[in-house]
Amino acid sequence: MTKIFIINGGQKFGHSGGRFNETIAAATAQFFENEPGFEVKTTNINDKYDPKAEVEKYVWADVIIYHTPVWWFQVPHGFKQYIDVVFTEGHQNGIYLSDGRSSANPKINYGTGGMLHGRKYMVTSSWNAPEEAFTLPNEFFMQTNVDDGVLFGFHRMNAFTGMSRIDGIHFHDVEKNADIASDLKRYEAHLRQNFLQQDLAASA
Repeated sequence: MTKIFIINGGQKFGHSGGRFNETIAAATAQFFENEPGFEVKTTNINDKYDPKAEVEKYVWADVIIYHTPVWWFQVPHGFKQYIDVVFTEGHQNGIYLSDGRSSANPKINYGTGGMLHGRKYMVTSSWNAPEEAFTLPNEFFMQTNVDDGVLFGFHRMNAFTGMSRIDGIHFHDVEKNADIASDLKRYEAHLRQNFLQQDLAASA
């Protein structure tokens, strides 16, 4: 059984009801629950959670799937709080031992103290910004894609724990020009390609 831990980071705050990420997270759970060979656990950051139990989910999982909107070019503050609290709980307790350096040579090996080696993660993000804001010359993100730009630190955070990355998927223009049916179809194809048509163990 491949163990999938799904985290819905779509915070309910201000004018955001978190509906898009609720939809994507539910679709993720349904996809894996309908396929043989997968076991699923979930967390919604809007609900009360026990940090110790969340660490245990990370340790239990083979793959962590994060779903997050991007607010002001960062993950929502509730999702960031979840990460801060849970990763602190996981210090020397399942997520990371240290920053990986030794006092004998502190200039090297930073970021090698993770405890989640052998596990993988994937992230989806949702944006008001259209895809063209990232791809066209002279547009806002200066032709820097999501993973190399806004989510670069998020990816390094997961690498710090020892996890390796499965390519994610990003949903654009979800406020002014949403096409949920098309997004869900594209997302299901992405999941099929990455989890059913490839051997996760072989790509580790």
